[in-house]
Amino acid sequence: MLIKSQLIADISKHLSHLPEKDIALAINSIIEQMSNELCNGGRIEIRGFGSFSLHYRPPRRAHNPKTGEKLITEPKYAVHFKPGKEMRDEVNANRHVPIQGDLSSDEGEED
Repeated sequence: MLIKSQLIADISKHLSHLPEKDIALAINSIIEQMSNELCNGGRIEIRGFGSFSLHYRPPRRAHNPKTGEKLITEPKYAVHFKPGKEMRDEVNANRHVPIQGDLSSDEGEED
């Protein structure tokens, strides 16, 4: 997992001529612009990386598993990421070790 502070630190190592404070400001500005675009119902496309869009989740019937109480969920929007072809190809080409919990691994299987 890569968290934002690690991303900033990694970019700072590669761009040592820039202050880390400026890199953090740039990353935060990008995230803010992306959030604003999605909040306004827009779509974000980064060629070679992927696209972000909103998917509407209508209300549905559900129940509380602890109490068994029946309820109707609130409608909501969920952010959806669709990786670009280049991203998918690169991830699949560089994936040598199964991710923990991968269904295709033999770990955890009982005979």
